[in-house]
Amino acid sequence: MTVNDSGFLVGGGQATDADQERTRPRRAPQREDRQRDAERSRRLLLDAALDEFAAHGLAGARTQDIAQRAGVNKQLINYYFGGKDGLYTELQHSWAEKEALFAAENAPLADVAVRYLERGLLDPRPARLAIWRGLSDEPQELPAESEAIGADMARLEQARERGEIADDLEPGFLRLALMGMIMAPIVMPQIAREVSGLDPRSPEFQARYGEQLRRLIGHLSGSAENEADETADDA
Repeated sequence: MTVNDSGFLVGGGQATDADQERTRPRRAPQREDRQRDAERSRRLLLDAALDEFAAHGLAGARTQDIAQRAGVNKQLINYYFGGKDGLYTELQHSWAEKEALFAAENAPLADVAVRYLERGLLDPRPARLAIWRGLSDEPQELPAESEAIGADMARLEQARERGEIADDLEPGFLRLALMGMIMAPIVMPQIAREVSGLDPRSPEFQARYGEQLRRLIGHLSGSAENEADETADDA
């Protein structure tokens, strides 16, 4: 049967809503709709890529698995990011942008370290991805990562000028030590649980370890040692 101009089926039957929907001209997607769809697809792919990279590393992650996890066509990875490497690079840029929001230029060193800890415990995927990258035989050089390291070094120099870091501590090595303290409970949760008796994902662990981290960083200025020396000299 067909539908005539009056909306009825030829042969006496009335057209259904479905029949009328099929015959109605379809509206072409507006630019705003296409833009929202593109942003949604990019967001889904980035989140899925972070899952896959954190679980398997850059070399082990498969574009088909990323697309399947995101629920989009595999070809969109090439279309939006130029391939798997482009996805990886975009994730690094995204992390650098988020880092700039919580690591203010003049924030106390202890505050910045605790914020890194909180973010890492909330979402351990970036830390796991960093571990995978370190284990790679040919680690990829990423401009965004170099910029982030440069910003961290500048913050450490400023902390030294504020008296938060003793003059005999080198910022580069100090950054490595701080990274180790922050990442340890994130990438080795079993050890954190063993030594603390707490689930590293729990608010109690975060509060207690965050406080200990603040105390450790407080000793970096050397003020506690200097006060002890002065007390001994007075005696």
